[in-house]
Parts: sequence; C-alpha cells; structure tokens
Amino acid sequence: MQGKYTSGGARGVTRRAAIGGLAAPAAAAAMLGGVRGASAQPSRAAAGDGGVWPTRPVRIIVAFGPGGAADTATRAFGARMSETLGQQIVVENRTGGNSVIAGSATLQSPRDGYTFLVDAAQQLINPLLLSDLPFDYRASFVPVSQLVYFAQVIAVRRDFPAATIEEFVAYARANPGRITYGTPPAAGMAHMAGEVLMRELGFRMTHAPYRQATDAARDVGAGNLDAVLITTSTIRPIVQAGRARVLAVTSAQRVGAYPDAPAIAERLLPGFEMNDWMGLFAASGVPAPIVARMGAAVGDAARDPAVRARLEPLGAEMVGSTPEEFAGFLERQRELVTRVIREANIRLG
Repeated sequence: MQGKYTSGGARGVTRRAAIGGLAAPAAAAAMLGGVRGASAQPSRAAAGDGGVWPTRPVRIIVAFGPGGAADTATRAFGARMSETLGQQIVVENRTGGNSVIAGSATLQSPRDGYTFLVDAAQQLINPLLLSDLPFDYRASFVPVSQLVYFAQVIAVRRDFPAATIEEFVAYARANPGRITYGTPPAAGMAHMAGEVLMRELGFRMTHAPYRQATDAARDVGAGNLDAVLITTSTIRPIVQAGRARVLAVTSAQRVGAYPDAPAIAERLLPGFEMNDWMGLFAASGVPAPIVARMGAAVGDAARDPAVRARLEPLGAEMVGSTPEEFAGFLERQRELVTRVIREANIRLG
C-alpha cells in the first residue's frame, strides 16, 4: 500500500495516496553546467545598477546554532563558494524564534546581495503555526538553492531498554507518554516526523523542543532524554562516543553513515520518508542576476569533491538546485507540511 509521508529524496514512494513529486529533486549538476576551472573565476554578475557583484564579503545568516546540520552544510558550501565568487563567505548563526530572528535579520539588511539566509522547513511551517509574524515569508523571501538534505535518525540514550526500532515502538505502546524525545526546533521536520510516526504506529511520547540541535544531542548523550529525532550529522559525535544508539533512519532506505540502522520504511511503515533539508534564500528585492549567480555558486559547491568528502560521510545528500527548481520543491513541501500539521494537530506553545 502506498503512503503519503514522503519528503526530501527522489527515491520516496507514497503509502496511501501518492503526492506527485513530494520527493526532493536530485542534484542539478547537469543543468547548471560549467566546469570548475571557469567557475573559480571571480563573479561579475550585474548588480542591477550597472555595477559588479560581489566586491566584498558575502554574509550568510544561518537560522540554527553552531555544529548542527545546517551550520555544517553552510560552512562546507561556503568554503567552496568563496573560491567561486572570489570573495569571502561569512557565516553568522542567529538562533531563536523558530528561525524568525534570523529571517528578520536578513530582511533588515540592505537588499544588495550581500546578505543571504540559510533556513529549512520553518519557511513553510511558521506561517501555518505562528500568528504574529513580523513578515510574510512568501512575499519577503525568494529561493536561491537547496543545499542538501539529511536523513534523520531515531537515537536513544545508551541504556534505553530497546535494542531495535521494533522494540522501541513496542515499549512506547506499553508506556504511553513515558518516553521523552527531543527535536530541533519545535514544529521542524523532525517534530513532524515524530508526530506522523506516533499517529501511524499508534503510540505516544512526550515531546521536548530544542532551540539548537546540538543541545538535544547533548541531552540524550547525558541521559537527560530518552530519545531524539535528529539529523545524521548532529547525532554522530554522541554515537561515536558511545553515549547514544541509532535505532532507525527516516530516509527511504539505509544511509552510508549508519549502514546497520534500518529505514523505518523497511521495518515499520512502507513508503515513509521525512528528511530534513537546508536551503539558501535571499530577501525579495535582491537583483535577479545576483540570485541566479549565487544559486550557480551553490550548484558548483554541490558538485565539488571536497564538499562531498566533507558532508557525505555525515549522511548529507547534495542538491545544489537552481532557483526555479528550489521554488518547485518548496511548493511540494508546502503541501506536505500543511497536511501533516492538519492531520497531527501540531501546535506551538
């Protein structure tokens, strides 16, 4: 039977009713064209006023804390993009407000192509759950490129009384509400994945939202949480230290970072796939040639062997889409998150 909870990967199938194209697009290397030698030259995209861009460092504001998946991906991409654009990429973490603080900081900056935002599903989720937003996401931001997507994992503290994902679900069913699980942030893709799993598999846990992914990982490692639903990259140091165990992944199939961890779709919920993703956005009003050039720089980085060598062992899947491809992906994701929020009755606060 086909299912409807599919996001973030081209491999996903649906479980009950197909949603056309909910899977993330594959990396757009062929469409972006060019070769590394040519792209390494400093960019001279028109800035809308007859000038050139960039002539000074470019700032990327990350809506998530240091050390998490979004931060790690942005810094890996930024190092390569600095070479492509001929200017330094400066990464600045601005957490809080379910990504609203980072979004506001981006919009308060001049619309000259020197400030961009790395955000995730909050771009789509916040308008559905927050009533007093200081801006309209769809009108205020334009998509530049999807950087990557990450499978998420269900990981538990090292002494949790379940060795497999099947035992975990059985324990949760027998002890409703007793398992505490953390996600970063509230109402992010991890939170949504947890709500879908509880709804579809018939168990309940107590949710603990975290402002930063690394704090959730730290707490499950310290035994302060029973479990986390978190990206493959963020949990990795805790698992490597022997302080947590990965039971399953949310991708359509197993991932190289945790080859022994089954996909939930493989064991419990055929067709299930709910990954986390990170994308680059510009404020509306940034000249279109700059948006296109920045998107091309992301695509160049997504194809770069050094970037892949840095991120793929952490479980990242490169995307590097064009602005047009990313816009289409966002529309499909908007349909998905709207459905999950409605069916799972997700609320903030």
